[in-house]
Amino acid sequence: MNLPDLALQIVYGRLAWGLVIAALLLAVLPAARPRTKLLIMGACVALTALPGAASPAYWLALAFQYPSGLLTGFCIMALRARWQGRPARFAMRRSLALGVAAVGLVLYLDTFGVLALGLYYGGFSPVAAPLLACAAAIGFAINVWRGHANAASAAMLIAVLLFSLLRLPTGNLWDALLDPLLWSWSLGSVLVAAMRMLAARRRQAQAAPELAPAAVAAAATATAE
Repeated sequence: MNLPDLALQIVYGRLAWGLVIAALLLAVLPAARPRTKLLIMGACVALTALPGAASPAYWLALAFQYPSGLLTGFCIMALRARWQGRPARFAMRRSLALGVAAVGLVLYLDTFGVLALGLYYGGFSPVAAPLLACAAAIGFAINVWRGHANAASAAMLIAVLLFSLLRLPTGNLWDALLDPLLWSWSLGSVLVAAMRMLAARRRQAQAAPELAPAAVAAAATATAE
């Protein structure tokens, strides 16, 4: 078991929470000027760098632990998109949200002993976890190079690199890929996707009776001709 240095964990936690807060603020302030965006990012990082309980990161860590490398990666990519003037995407892509939600459900059930598969403990493996992270890093780097799901692949790449090079945030591979806040975001995104699908089906069902008389009339006209 190779754990990161405690001082490095604390620095990562402060910086990561600063990026998370900045990403959330800029998501709701899309029209901010570049200088304002830069000030917001700097202020968030400076605020979370305050010592002890004076830092919001201290309280956030008590509630949500450290942000996973994946959440940090998503926030970095979100900040990049806001800097370029692109609008915020508040929900994950459906396939990604389903994957994160499913993996999180299995891991949390395993952590609480409901499934007792030992998956979380396996994330500390000194051989399997680094090899899996390296293989994933190569795959995500190829995806980024090819332009496939660029933001998601880049966020995944950041997560596995943080784990592979620095063992952040906790020395466990699963903590690099999942945290309570990220899992909650994925569950919310799944719910939003389900509601959109239901709404689309209702619209189709309401449109079908209106189209039926028009189709009958068109068929009768064609028969008469």
